[in-house]
Amino acid sequence: MDFITVFINQANYILWTYVLIAMLLGCALWFSFKTRFVQFRMIGEMVRLLGDSTAKIDGHEKHISSFQAFTISLASRVGTGNLAGVATAITVGGPGAVFWMWIIALLGASSAFVESSLAQLFKIRSKHSYIGGPAYYMEKGLKKRWMGIIFAVLITVTFGFAFNSVQSNTICAAFDSAFNIPPVYMGVGITVLTIVIIFGGVHWIANVSSILVPVMALGYIVLALYIVFSNLVHLPDVISLILKNAFGVEQAIGGGVGAALMQGIKRGLFSNEAGMGSAPNAAATAHVTHPAKQGFIQALGVFTDTLLICTCTAFIILFSGEGLDGGLDGIQLTQAALNSQIGNIGSTYIAVAILFFAYSSILGNYYYGEANLRFIAKNRSVIIIYRILVGGMVLFGSMASLKLVWSLADVTMALMAICNLIAIIMLGKYAFRLLDDYLMQKKKGIESPVFTKEKMKDIENEISCW
Repeated sequence: MDFITVFINQANYILWTYVLIAMLLGCALWFSFKTRFVQFRMIGEMVRLLGDSTAKIDGHEKHISSFQAFTISLASRVGTGNLAGVATAITVGGPGAVFWMWIIALLGASSAFVESSLAQLFKIRSKHSYIGGPAYYMEKGLKKRWMGIIFAVLITVTFGFAFNSVQSNTICAAFDSAFNIPPVYMGVGITVLTIVIIFGGVHWIANVSSILVPVMALGYIVLALYIVFSNLVHLPDVISLILKNAFGVEQAIGGGVGAALMQGIKRGLFSNEAGMGSAPNAAATAHVTHPAKQGFIQALGVFTDTLLICTCTAFIILFSGEGLDGGLDGIQLTQAALNSQIGNIGSTYIAVAILFFAYSSILGNYYYGEANLRFIAKNRSVIIIYRILVGGMVLFGSMASLKLVWSLADVTMALMAICNLIAIIMLGKYAFRLLDDYLMQKKKGIESPVFTKEKMKDIENEISCW
């Protein structure tokens, strides 16, 4: 196990130090420049689209507004990355990591616009809706099915295995802290429940989660905002601490700036997923009149996730002063910080909330993997093996160390993001054309722009849904 840990840590260091950070920031800057900073100048349109009705599909109006779709996606975003990931970033990278989380969100929103617009452009019809994502735009846009297969394998490993081990680890740590339940007992319970559900058993649990998760997500946002506003007098000191640790001379000499930058970008990417290639899988399923619309909504989602929710968690931790000596980490640090603000009920609330957040993520992660496995092959035996392995990784995560599961997730996340970034940098020209087409229609006074594939003659044969 020591050898595996050393190998994973070394791979993690190489990927993040020399490859991914440069690619993430490089792509984000390039997309920001080419779109003339769409993530800033189109914020008004992003907000307007939240109230925009969905398009008529086959003559029937879908009774789900853009605002409703946004709130559902926001609820699904609030989870491990926002509660535990932020705490880990501060513990390992110091308060300065928060600054770099802001930067990757502000710049990375342009990458989110590009990848989600491409997912819409190259989506295909399935039995009841649409499917798409990086594997599909690699196959149809780049005409490189082999690349789509590589991505499909990477997202399956990242979400089905690595991220699910993080989720189960977080649940077990939270319940150990709040209720003194040994991780192994909690891990076995979560594993059994996961296997039962993914094999098509207890559907009512998924239905209950679909109700409770949005309620608890909104509850956490309200609670976090209340704590922030209650501590406004300390806000200037906290912001000063963040900036000093992001650029301070002492941190630069000790290598702290590099640690802050790396942790901020890692945890920011885990939370908002901008450029990673996961969100496009969901973005492709939406019914819109123009691909750029989903790009705008996704960019706004990045801002909301990191600049609002992650920042609230960071402020709660920094207001409390808990864990800055490295004594606590992950979800237990967030629990301790919340306890210092509202009493012991904070630890219990976080434990119960993270159970629903993380467990719903386990199921969502599983389906990301299965959907991409079906891109590769439709052999049922492969899906059955995958389901068993997912259960195994959930159990592994519950008993593994926090650092090991996060390191494993970082390695697979890096490989997946690299594959997607290569694809969207090559296909970015189509997203730029979609943006230009959308803006041109808006200038003509068209309130709700419409796209048809005839507008892109060079790839018309590869576009099937427009």
